[in-house]
Amino acid sequence: MNENLQNIKLVITDVDGVLTDGLLHYDANGEALKSFHVRDGLGIRMLMEQGIQVAVLSGRDSPILRKRIQDLGIRLFILGQLEKESACLKLMEQAGVNPQQTAYIGDDSVDLPAFALCGVTFTVADAADYVKHCADYVLELRGGRGAFREMSDMILTAQGKTDVYSSAQGFLKTVRNMAQ
Repeated sequence: MNENLQNIKLVITDVDGVLTDGLLHYDANGEALKSFHVRDGLGIRMLMEQGIQVAVLSGRDSPILRKRIQDLGIRLFILGQLEKESACLKLMEQAGVNPQQTAYIGDDSVDLPAFALCGVTFTVADAADYVKHCADYVLELRGGRGAFREMSDMILTAQGKTDVYSSAQGFLKTVRNMAQ
């Protein structure tokens, strides 16, 4: 299956349950806090620096999420849309790729239409079993705990780009404008 990862040019990621642990923290004004893992942010930047586009697709929208997207320099995103199949098609069109060149990472039933569309699919270790059965890859790490980075390392490895994360020289040579 790793040969499928060699052709990936776009990674579309869900947010809650993938980039976060899925917990929502509210105060009287609404959503007040989300926790993101810095390793996931670095994995996003490494993919982008290696020419693999990263898009964010979330059923929720919040100033917190928009700030994280901005901090990481992500240009492709659709927020506040639960219907993920058509959103994935829009993101693929914007990125200039086809479904076989697209990987999707999600964690729940709402992600299954995207799983059916995208060429390669990933889910986190703490996803429900019925989601795991639909994914091509089940990651060892939980959502919000480095799962995106685990996936990004797999893609970079399949594409022969391990230097970007496994050596100081490779990291310094290939990663510019770094954000976590």
